[in-house]
Amino acid sequence: MLKIAGGWLLLVNLHTFTAFWSDKRAALRGTWRTPESSLLMGAFLGGTPGAFLARRVFRHKTRKQPFVGQLKAIAFLQFVALGGAVGWHIGGMLQA
Repeated sequence: MLKIAGGWLLLVNLHTFTAFWSDKRAALRGTWRTPESSLLMGAFLGGTPGAFLARRVFRHKTRKQPFVGQLKAIAFLQFVALGGAVGWHIGGMLQA
């Protein structure tokens, strides 16, 4: 199960990073852009690290609101969910 989750996270982060790169390139060229909803969905599906890395590397979508707030909200919710999952797992181990 961990291999599948790790593979998923690798792929979704690579895809999200690439989507930000592609959107930045399109912005510079003045061509068709990737919808913000697609970029946020990549983060929501587990690509948050890739999204934050791409924002820093390409200096893309760093000041645009409400996009920045939505991306930070996704990261916060994922952090809380991860903490809850870890707590649930540890709690189950302590009761066993």
